[in-house]
Amino acid sequence: MKVLYAVSEALPFIATGGLGDVAGSLPQALRKRLVGCRIVLPLYSKIDKDLLADMKFITHISVPVAWRRQYCGIYEARSGGVIYYLLDNQYYFKRDEIYGHYDDAERFAFFSRAVLEIIPHIGYKPDIIHCNDWQTALIPVYRSVLYANREEYKDIKTVLTIHNIQYQGIYGRELLSEVLGIPESHASLLQYNNAVNLMKGGIECADRVTTVSPTYAKEILDPWYSHGLDSILSLRSGKLTGILNGIDVEGYNPETDKDIPFRYSAVQPQGKAGNKAALQERFALPADANAPLIGIVSRLVSHKGFDLVKAVLNELMNTSDVQLVVLGTGDWEYESFFKEIAAKYPGRIGLHLGFVPALARQIYAGCDIFLMPSKSEPCGLSQMLALRYGAIPVVRETGGLKDSIKDSGDGKGNGFTFKSYNAADMLRAIRRALEGYRDKEGWALLIRRALECDNSWGNSARKYMKLFKDLMK
Repeated sequence: MKVLYAVSEALPFIATGGLGDVAGSLPQALRKRLVGCRIVLPLYSKIDKDLLADMKFITHISVPVAWRRQYCGIYEARSGGVIYYLLDNQYYFKRDEIYGHYDDAERFAFFSRAVLEIIPHIGYKPDIIHCNDWQTALIPVYRSVLYANREEYKDIKTVLTIHNIQYQGIYGRELLSEVLGIPESHASLLQYNNAVNLMKGGIECADRVTTVSPTYAKEILDPWYSHGLDSILSLRSGKLTGILNGIDVEGYNPETDKDIPFRYSAVQPQGKAGNKAALQERFALPADANAPLIGIVSRLVSHKGFDLVKAVLNELMNTSDVQLVVLGTGDWEYESFFKEIAAKYPGRIGLHLGFVPALARQIYAGCDIFLMPSKSEPCGLSQMLALRYGAIPVVRETGGLKDSIKDSGDGKGNGFTFKSYNAADMLRAIRRALEGYRDKEGWALLIRRALECDNSWGNSARKYMKLFKDLMK
């Protein structure tokens, strides 16, 4: 089986968030299970030139973009045993940022069309093109409308993964002929709510649609989560599947991580206490091994649940001996709040505005409890990273948080959860975690259970393999 993984960003070349992490990990996990998987992405000028040192030129072609044709250079690179195709067009991809431009629709229409156009030129005909988010959602549309009857394309299937349904690629109807090159006879595939919706077109035309957790697959059928696409998803729910993302368990490994002061494991967990002491020292908190330390690593934005945190943090600080460490950046409202609260409780709250990857690992390794009260969370990686480092998550039951964290109230879970998006409910979950922390023997068992959780990409890869095999029957 051959899979061509089409994506707008992928590690190690370029990433702005979780999509790049997924694209850098899932194809490798598939290859380890003998699935041929190659990646295609744009050749952005922002990619570190050292990563392209061994890149080789294959050929160049011209790609239709509506009524005109544009140059496309095809390059090949290798990393981690995976072949990457990088598609070059300096007009579209020599930019300071990879997203956020006035012509993003045209840029990614070009890329989507190019993914199909390169197939006869790379010596690799895929059985499946795996598309990701709105930037590649046109690939199933183009394949269905313009390529399905061509001999070299007729057996190719398409899968579209929705990483975050909030971002859909919504534009004016004038794009249909001027930019996208979609015949008027097929305009209905993309039209939605008096606009052109690229994600909607991908959902309509892909053979299968996946998203990044089973719970999120159910949630996006609800108007509260769907950002307006619930009616389309409900109509096409028969081809919708949720597969929980994984994490890189080799890259994030407390036994070998050079970014944390002390190494440890489920078998020898003693080093976690040293990391807590080091974290307390780093943030000028009292070196108190008995004080419960809560960690937050997040973008400081409303949908991450910080309005709940803002509502109850004073009460929590005044009624417990808890310490808090926060790493993140985001909305001015929440940055200002954490600045004020850190000044109000000196020696109790540590704050670093920004994102430092090594410091994030030190927080995972050093905190006792990890707080993630998201309003919505398609998958979430931080709660899995917290488990990997033996920090016990407190999360709201939404999306991937619900699928990866089970409440320990029955003595079998790996964290503490709350259901409704309510500050009082979140506070009760935190207090239950603090009560659990006081039981040192029980807490040690909970840490071990967290460290033993398997959130590797292997689980996700096996489920994708089954989906691909079912699709090829």
